[in-house]
Amino acid sequence: MPYLAHEMGQYCVFPNFNEIQKYTGDYQPRNFEMFRQDLQDHHMGDQAADFLLASGKLQALCYKAEIEKALRTPGFAGFQLLGLTDFPGQGTALVGVLDAFWDEKGYNTAAEFRRFCNATVPLVRLPKFVFRSDETLEASLELAHFGPQPLSQARLHWQLTDPAGAVLGQGTFGPQLVPIGNGTTLGTVRVPLAGIRRATQLKLTATVEGTPFANDWDVWVYPATLPPPPKDVYFSTALDSKTEEVLRRGGNVYLQLAGKIVKGKEVVQYFQPAFWNTSWFKMRPPHTTGILCQPRHPAFADFPTELHSDLQWWEILDRQQVMVLEDFPPAFRPLVQPIDTWFLNRRLGLLLEAKVGNGKLVVCSADLTTDPEQRPAARQLLYSVQRYMASDQFNPPYSVELAVIRKLLTEPTREQFNAFSKAVPDELRPKAVN
Repeated sequence: MPYLAHEMGQYCVFPNFNEIQKYTGDYQPRNFEMFRQDLQDHHMGDQAADFLLASGKLQALCYKAEIEKALRTPGFAGFQLLGLTDFPGQGTALVGVLDAFWDEKGYNTAAEFRRFCNATVPLVRLPKFVFRSDETLEASLELAHFGPQPLSQARLHWQLTDPAGAVLGQGTFGPQLVPIGNGTTLGTVRVPLAGIRRATQLKLTATVEGTPFANDWDVWVYPATLPPPPKDVYFSTALDSKTEEVLRRGGNVYLQLAGKIVKGKEVVQYFQPAFWNTSWFKMRPPHTTGILCQPRHPAFADFPTELHSDLQWWEILDRQQVMVLEDFPPAFRPLVQPIDTWFLNRRLGLLLEAKVGNGKLVVCSADLTTDPEQRPAARQLLYSVQRYMASDQFNPPYSVELAVIRKLLTEPTREQFNAFSKAVPDELRPKAVN
């Protein structure tokens, strides 16, 4: 019996405060005004547009992944999205790729959405999206076709390209008959990756020749072997006396605090963003809406990334701790900043740099060291950050007291907790649902 998926997705995205000016009648977006003011009160008002873009790119990626998975499922008869637009009610559910006025928000276009949500969609079956250079990229390409009639002479052309547009591999499958339905395999792509010498983001593109139907997927390739870590960067997993001594002497410290963060342990982070909203589902994880990072920063010179979460970040972000940075200077910005939901707007960090006393420090709340052979992205990010720390470019723009770093690992006193609790306005406290 055919079956349908009901209300897929509902991935949250940060508010678009430019939408406020669209309301011209009696109905006014007081919720957006309140969220905007709270973001400003938490010293992040200037980041609103970046939060929207970064969280929106992740939302679009999640919709693409979920819709493609549905289209790859044999016998799948279709799916329903709750809607393409935001739902302003029920605590402000910002789950649409369009706003409440049916306008694009600036991070996904109709043409981009049609590549994976259409009558005919090229699909890929990949075992993973992150590879080592000693591996071969192998993937099968298929078509989900629900057009008015079968495709009698379908030809599927594929290309694997690097960021400069150079073609690493290409080919064509067909012509062949593609019936109405899904699960029609057209061929298998095989491209050895041994020629790739440094961390690279590649794009696999598939196009049905003579039609507008096309789709693409990003994959990442990292060197199979890396140089040993630099000797002048002290690696530590605890803010102990040895670590503090290295900082006092003016040394460079990489401090990995995965599993040890206290100030932020209540914030649960997955790779995918929060569902519906955290006002209605305040206890349901995750509590974040992606990350904002600084892709042009030299710390990422050997770890290609955009300003938002992408699939190479999965093993680094999923179910990893975040840090609450409310005690840091108001202007402080981490290198990787998880985006809180708009109800609390906590200033969060996952990877940060700072001058501490005479020394320089990088703190990471994610585990980048466990099982490195099976987690090449985590291994590559650690290499990129430590290589940056050993270079002349390592010059953190912010100074932070050691006591502030120490607070990340220290339980607040009851007096501190009560003072914080009283400071949260009633209208910002998540409400229980009966």
